[in-house]
Amino acid sequence: MQRLNDKWMRILGVPVLAFVGQWMMYGYTNVPFPNDWRIPFFFILGTVLVWESNRWGIIFSRQRYPELTQTLQRVLYQLIWFILFASLIRISQTFFYQIIGLWHSRASLQFRPYFFNTLVSVVGTVQVAAVFEGIYLYQRWKVSYTEAQELKKVNLQSQLDSLKTQINPHFLFNNLNSLSSLITTDAEQAERFLDELSSVYRYLLQQNNRDLCPLSDEMNFIKAYFHLLKTRYGDGIFLETTIEERYLTYLIPPLTLQILFENAIKHNIISVNRPLTIRLYTRGGNLYVENNLQKKKIAVPSNQIGLQNIMMKYQLLDRSSVVIQHDEEKFLVGMPLIAPTPVAVAISKH
Repeated sequence: MQRLNDKWMRILGVPVLAFVGQWMMYGYTNVPFPNDWRIPFFFILGTVLVWESNRWGIIFSRQRYPELTQTLQRVLYQLIWFILFASLIRISQTFFYQIIGLWHSRASLQFRPYFFNTLVSVVGTVQVAAVFEGIYLYQRWKVSYTEAQELKKVNLQSQLDSLKTQINPHFLFNNLNSLSSLITTDAEQAERFLDELSSVYRYLLQQNNRDLCPLSDEMNFIKAYFHLLKTRYGDGIFLETTIEERYLTYLIPPLTLQILFENAIKHNIISVNRPLTIRLYTRGGNLYVENNLQKKKIAVPSNQIGLQNIMMKYQLLDRSSVVIQHDEEKFLVGMPLIAPTPVAVAISKH
């Protein structure tokens, strides 16, 4: 929430409003203006009380309804606050004037000065508050626009990185080497390997224009993808899956699992003596990817773009945060699964 910057309003604006209100009130009601120093003093005091109480209404409304989409609620909150507190202060002030003799009128309770004093205070406050609200809206719009542009850049970078992953020459080269070895040793296994490789690349090429996809699609893809890894690393890598069937129709950003698998392979030792185990499981509406941590002796340079892309994708979808936890034994990433509502399904088909 932006701080209410009303320093000059409090220093200069309040006294000016007090003198204008004083002049208007006595002129409108045709009551003789007494030559008494207490009149401007109490007018300034009353205006200070009105503004200080109403500025808290502005602050509270911004705390309770800070977003651009909540502008109507925020404005109504302020308006009710202004009418209530300005009326209480001005009615009490006018009554006080009569008691101490600053308001000379034959009638003990004359409606006109009470009404006009309150009206001027409320209208003046609303006009000044409207200026502050306009400044606040502009600042919120500026922040939202900047965030949208940043997310747009991140999304484009994510798409570019995804495309780079799809045509990664090292990934293709390693798999072609594995295929070449299988052709000479096990033709049947080579044929299956080729089918899985085709499935992987077909899926990769289909995800360019999708923001979401069913978890079942991602699971089918990751099984084909893991088959390639298993063929390459053998007993150096294992996959354990515990996915509740009811979550298979839920949605996640496509290629999320591939990024996390690549991250685990990139940073950990993989050998028969020290196998890497990747676990996929669901719990409480979230999907978790966990692997045992056995870092390579020579650290692989990493800018964590993969994890950042996943987090930014969820931000773009306005979903809850991605959880990342690690200790000396394991590395875990948890992601919310998105219920297949009509809107979410439409996004997944886009």
